[in-house]
Amino acid sequence: MARAVVGIIGGSGVYHLPGLHNIREERVTTPWGEPSDALHFGEVGATEVVFLPRHGRGHALSPSGINYRANIYALKQAGVTDLVSVSACGSFKAELYPGLFVLPDQFVDRTFGRQSSFFGNGCVTHVSMAHPVAPLLAARIAAAAEAESIAAVKGGTYVCMEGPQFSSYAESLTYKGAGYDVIGMTAMPEAKLAREAELSYATIAMVTDFDCWHPEHDNVEVAAVIEVVRSNADKASRLLARLLEDFPKEHEPCPIGSDRALDSAILTAPEARDPQLIEKLGVILARVGAPK
Repeated sequence: MARAVVGIIGGSGVYHLPGLHNIREERVTTPWGEPSDALHFGEVGATEVVFLPRHGRGHALSPSGINYRANIYALKQAGVTDLVSVSACGSFKAELYPGLFVLPDQFVDRTFGRQSSFFGNGCVTHVSMAHPVAPLLAARIAAAAEAESIAAVKGGTYVCMEGPQFSSYAESLTYKGAGYDVIGMTAMPEAKLAREAELSYATIAMVTDFDCWHPEHDNVEVAAVIEVVRSNADKASRLLARLLEDFPKEHEPCPIGSDRALDSAILTAPEARDPQLIEKLGVILARVGAPK
């Protein structure tokens, strides 16, 4: 079994990871461009951790301006086996109130301006996204939340919009009517790329507002969102610290095959594969080999 290395992608309000020791900061390059910021290597307890702020220092990057492929590739290149994403979100249900954490197990992708795959012409690959969240990892996050007395709901559907604007009233009612639970701007294509990179992936969605469907909260104000984000950041730090302190030393094989997603997924015949793309895929194909 491989040793466990936990990657943490910090979203809005989570720009550093308190409790990270023996920190080494490294700026890396990837065949897919530059990641959002330098990687921060360190340990929490006995767990090896790699932290990356999704929006960069100072929140410089828009959800649509993030190089998701570079971020995931950089973390894979750094040896990450299990990836925890933290992001702010809006809620479509009264019981999912601001300040609550939701651990979604499903995603709906409504983005349209982002590169959502490492693969393409010259190496056609179809990975399964039926179950996008690694269940053992999600269960560990839920257990850490319970241990820290942090209110968290396990399960739910996260719809990812393009942004950076918030929803229109009609959009909000549509998503609410479809039965979705929360809405955010960053889980996609992050979860898809993590699956292609064979990383066990889970998301902590921190509710900041009720979107604009709520009759008493019909306009999402950035100032109000930021206030809740700041409150959530402290809870997120405590949750992540507990998760990492209790994390197993060795990577647990994923029961749904997150860490074996490329098995039988590549359709392009070896003689038809683009050698330049194969080389660019690098660590993504490391486990299954890089056929010429």
